[in-house]
Amino acid sequence: MNTESHSQLAAFIWSVADLLRGNFRQSQYGRIILPFALLRRLECVLEPSKEAVLTAAHTHQAKPDPVREKLLLRAAEQPFFNASPLSLGTLSDTQTADDLLSYVQSFSQDAREIFEHFEFENFVQQLGAGDLLYQVVQRFAAMDLSPQRLSHYGMGLVFEELIRKFAESSNDTAGEHFTPRDIVHLTTSLVLTGQDDKLTHDGIVTVYDPTAGTGGFLSESDGYMQQVSGGMSVSPHGQELNPESYAICKADMLIKGQEVDQIKLGNTLSNDQLAGERFDFMLSNPPFGVEWKKVQKVITDEHKHKGYDGRFGPGLPRVSDGSLLFLMHLVSKMRPRQEGGSRIGIILNGSPLFTGGAGSGESEIRRYLLQHDLVEAIVGLPTDMFYNTGIATYVWILSNNKLAERRGQVQLIDATGRASKMRKSLGSKRQFVADRDIEEIVRLYGAFQENEESKLFPVEAFGYRRITVERPLRLNFQASPERLAKLDDEKAIQKLDAGEREALKGACATFDPEQVYTNRDAFTQALKAALAEAGLKIGAPVQKAILNALSERDPEADICRDKKGNPEPDTNLRDFENVPLGESVFDYFEREVKPHVPDAWIDEDKRDPLDGRIGIVGFEIPFNRHFYQFTPPRPLEEIDADLKACTDRIKQMIEELSA
Repeated sequence: MNTESHSQLAAFIWSVADLLRGNFRQSQYGRIILPFALLRRLECVLEPSKEAVLTAAHTHQAKPDPVREKLLLRAAEQPFFNASPLSLGTLSDTQTADDLLSYVQSFSQDAREIFEHFEFENFVQQLGAGDLLYQVVQRFAAMDLSPQRLSHYGMGLVFEELIRKFAESSNDTAGEHFTPRDIVHLTTSLVLTGQDDKLTHDGIVTVYDPTAGTGGFLSESDGYMQQVSGGMSVSPHGQELNPESYAICKADMLIKGQEVDQIKLGNTLSNDQLAGERFDFMLSNPPFGVEWKKVQKVITDEHKHKGYDGRFGPGLPRVSDGSLLFLMHLVSKMRPRQEGGSRIGIILNGSPLFTGGAGSGESEIRRYLLQHDLVEAIVGLPTDMFYNTGIATYVWILSNNKLAERRGQVQLIDATGRASKMRKSLGSKRQFVADRDIEEIVRLYGAFQENEESKLFPVEAFGYRRITVERPLRLNFQASPERLAKLDDEKAIQKLDAGEREALKGACATFDPEQVYTNRDAFTQALKAALAEAGLKIGAPVQKAILNALSERDPEADICRDKKGNPEPDTNLRDFENVPLGESVFDYFEREVKPHVPDAWIDEDKRDPLDGRIGIVGFEIPFNRHFYQFTPPRPLEEIDADLKACTDRIKQMIEELSA
């Protein structure tokens, strides 16, 4: 069967939707068609061994379930079995629902579980209530989905086409569970290109997707590897949070004859069901900008107690976006380099590139990835590529076994211009990356050269040290009526009893209201004398409160100094400078800061907790800045001419209206 025939068969199967119109919403069609297509395929595959299984089921009916299951699997000669004498073609027209559910219950556990997660029973009852069930059953019973007509690979293509139709028909929520095929193809190609030494005919590789969705990445990578190797052994692993997507993923793999016991249901971040495993290739499209508050305690505990022995050693991103948690989760599952290493392809939105300043969780994660030389390339995709969002997205390619020429380097590829318009939008997806552009992007990546669309940078280029620049506090002091009125606002003075408070204000009022002191020490001495004259003894908090109320910042005043004679910093004038990593912070300061603010200094106590040097290390990847091209504005004469033409038209319209 060729590709066109597969598409025609998928369209024929999907035409069952004609029966469903009116009784079901369009977004529900796939929830009925997919499990029925799976059921018919499994039935056709099991047909040759059906009698043997029924005989074995009768013979071993008294044995414990685990033992019986193994014996029936052996009789079926498949990774699944069905111990019911029924089939879609023999279901009763009077008790179709009961017969059908009894039939499905007779499958082995892996297959039965898929129907449960499809909520198959619920839809069977709805079909029955609408007098549609027997008609739908008859339609599927008449389809020839036997292995003689359709290989596992061919049926896989048909099922993937059905999944795609389901994604398109439910594009309001599809983006959460379906990654568009063009993006899957591009990411898979980038991760697997140049890996021919691993993709050999007799090779065995493991592929993992922690956000498996409906299994698009697992299917695509399997197809790619089979095509390149001519029939290697691919072991797919994955975990998915959404039960329905999980069911589709397992169904797709079961249809292709693949093992499904390494596809898990649950939250990858809080309950990693493949803990301790390592994989050759990893592919993922985690949800964009999704908060992780629900699993915050589990993740924070792992970060605190396990550190680098866990998945989140370097740091945690803000709770509003968990994308980088999935990236760190994947990194923790890389094979050691001496065992061949691993490659990762993950799709992220823009925030993991630059969100969070020096010392933040996001920056520390980027620092870990870059300083461990794990980031190989980042590809900027066009906008409007996904079903449920039009935002800018990026494919990150990571490896812990880089080629010699790539070590210490990161390649940025701008593929934002490589989009083709779709004939019909699907939700927010208005554009796609055509095959020719995918090939060109992969070629740009493989060439590893600089041009308009590809830039190469040393890892250090994305790092900086944030130094704290202080300037001295300069204050003048005056006992003017306005400043004396501020004494009542100071908490330390409010705590005094009324008599003491009035005596203190009276002592301050003895100063000449016109006299301005520009030296704090001189004013403090005068203040102490005035208070002693009034017979008042005050503590340090009250003295500080008086100085605060009667002072104002004054760039012409003397510098305020501490007891050791060092200048006191003015927190209002505190500033930060990002010094490129590798450059001396003092050289930078002398060149960039000192000429503009000669009295400034670096706070040398602010040091990086990891390397102990002055300044907090930060990392960010300003992707767009590196590809920005300045477009000069149009000449003023052109703009003026356009404005004149516009005003002339408006005048003409007004004249026509008033005529």
